[in-house]
Amino acid sequence: MQNINMKHLITILILSLSTFWATAQNKNIEFEKELKPLNEKVKSLQSENNILTKKVNSLSNEITANKRSLDSLKMQTEKNSESLVSRISSTEKNTDQRISNVAKSLGDNSLYGIIGVLSAILLSGLLYWLLRKRQQTDKNQLSNIINSTKTELTQESAKLDLQLLDVIEKQLKVADKLNETEPTIDHAFHKNSANELQRIANYANTLAPESQEAIALQGSLGRLRNYFNASDYEITDFAGNDYDERIPMIRKDTIFDESLPIDKEIISKALKPQIKFKGDVIQEAEVITKYNN
Repeated sequence: MQNINMKHLITILILSLSTFWATAQNKNIEFEKELKPLNEKVKSLQSENNILTKKVNSLSNEITANKRSLDSLKMQTEKNSESLVSRISSTEKNTDQRISNVAKSLGDNSLYGIIGVLSAILLSGLLYWLLRKRQQTDKNQLSNIINSTKTELTQESAKLDLQLLDVIEKQLKVADKLNETEPTIDHAFHKNSANELQRIANYANTLAPESQEAIALQGSLGRLRNYFNASDYEITDFAGNDYDERIPMIRKDTIFDESLPIDKEIISKALKPQIKFKGDVIQEAEVITKYNN
């Protein structure tokens, strides 16, 4: 009975082991299947690790090379700094020495320098005063020459105008005698003579009223106006009169003058006089006016 049980137990044990082994084999196969992707990942990681290791080694080499360059640059900078400090120190010494020399030179020569500067200032002032005085003298001399020349020209011009008035008076007498023999009177010479009288009158008005030239010209002009009047001619100079549009005349120009009263217009100058013959206008006046409005 015991032998049967033992055999039965052994059989069961063998079956159990077989079952366990089969199960273990199946699990081992499944484990190997699961382990294969992991092995592939491990190989991939190992490959990446090798690449990274090479890169790390390369970077390490570069860092080492850069460190050597930095050390070399640091050493060179230190040498340059020492050299610069040495040069600055030497320059400071030279500068101090030069400043000391200049200060000493200035101290020795300051008195002479001050005297020289003051002498130069005094000399410049003296030269300026002499030149200014000479300039003023030359200016006065030039002004005297100009005034003298102007006076001489005025006198000569007045003499010429006086001679011209004498000639006009003589020619007017000749023209009047000729007109007495002609059926038609020619007013051309009388008009030209009257216009010339107006020009001389305008010039005489620019002279000092008490001057000999002005007095002589005004006398000759008055004599000739009287001669015109005796020959049935009437000459009218409107200068100084109010401008009147009702009087026939030609306004050649008009000038604004704020010194005049508002709405005032006067005849400031006559370029040609109005000429009448026996009461009839044979020439209209030509004038320049001034106005304020």
